[in-house]
Amino acid sequence: MPSLKIEKKKLLPSVEIKPVASKSESNRALIIEALANADDTISNLSAARDTQTMKRLLNSEESTLDVIDAGTTMRFLTAYMAIHEREVTLTGTERMCQRPIGILVDALRSIGCNIDYLNEEGYPPLQIKPFKGQSKNEISIKGDISSQYISALLMIAPVLPEGLTVNITGKLGSRPYVEMTLGLMNHYGVKAEWTDNTIKIPHQKYQPRNYEIESDWSGASYWFSIVSLADESSIFLKGLRQKSFQGDRVITAIMKSLGVKSEFSDDGVNLSKCDHDDVIHIDFSDCPDLAQTVAVVCAAKGVQCHLSGLESLRIKETDRIQALQNELGKLGAKMEENKGEWLLTPSSEIPEVVHIETYDDHRMAMAFAPLATRLNVNIADGNVVAKSYPNFWDHMRKAGFEIKQG
Repeated sequence: MPSLKIEKKKLLPSVEIKPVASKSESNRALIIEALANADDTISNLSAARDTQTMKRLLNSEESTLDVIDAGTTMRFLTAYMAIHEREVTLTGTERMCQRPIGILVDALRSIGCNIDYLNEEGYPPLQIKPFKGQSKNEISIKGDISSQYISALLMIAPVLPEGLTVNITGKLGSRPYVEMTLGLMNHYGVKAEWTDNTIKIPHQKYQPRNYEIESDWSGASYWFSIVSLADESSIFLKGLRQKSFQGDRVITAIMKSLGVKSEFSDDGVNLSKCDHDDVIHIDFSDCPDLAQTVAVVCAAKGVQCHLSGLESLRIKETDRIQALQNELGKLGAKMEENKGEWLLTPSSEIPEVVHIETYDDHRMAMAFAPLATRLNVNIADGNVVAKSYPNFWDHMRKAGFEIKQG
């Protein structure tokens, strides 16, 4: 696991970067394409390891499918395989087998799918047996655990003999990801009716259609951080759309408060510096993948930040809340919880060099890397970015940073 040393660089040249294609769009499009019995309808597919794993496993005829550490792939493939006439085992890394999947499995079992746990109840690995037929066409599922469970069910709904009605109970977290799923389904010809907390999808066929994946707004967020933190920087991000399926597009509004102006053109968005606020309040319920990015910027800029909607971060690649608290502490910042909300209090001084642990989490590495605009940064494991943004370090070098293996 090679560590990386990033030399401090306050003044950066103007540069054009094309972030990796959206992993979220790519993974959904691959499942939908497979359900449509189509091939080669997707262009600009993400190079992220999660997406490449999804593509490989969808084309695999092996009896055991290893998703490695790809949570989205595990959840989407569980639903996809559960309605097919083959027996497979779904497994992953040790951490993947510690991430809960019981809510999705319960929902699929109620529909008529045959799924067994091979180890601990409620967790992978899973034994999925051939689908014998639909026993129920309406289910209820919690909305505040993972929107990926809901998206997994929605994508298979139209190919079920009776369709499916999904009743979402409680607060729906990460709503934009459910909207993305339905938007992509609509692009491939499937109609859905969403009223209040109920989504109804009749039996119908997906239509093979071409689709170009947008650049990834989550990956783009780290470039917003760099512009915010640098003394001088202007970055053009290619391939991002002003009207996007991706919920993380809200980074433009969040980062306006943190000193980044966004100007859209036909083929992307230009980032430049502007004034910032001293105190911000952000609810991350719909954009949890942005929490690490924003927290690091606030800690480095001396901005007090009130954060909410972080509950799902506990069951990501690592416990991201604990990881943030640990690593922000190295900057002298505190992130303290009070009744489900967190207050990030920055320090008046930051060190000249910081050593960042990554916890096998790609977003920890990329969220803390922009600190190199203000201090020397050592990243414990540079390889973790392969999960979502494999060429991230190459892009940082293109932006003017000197990065060496340490």
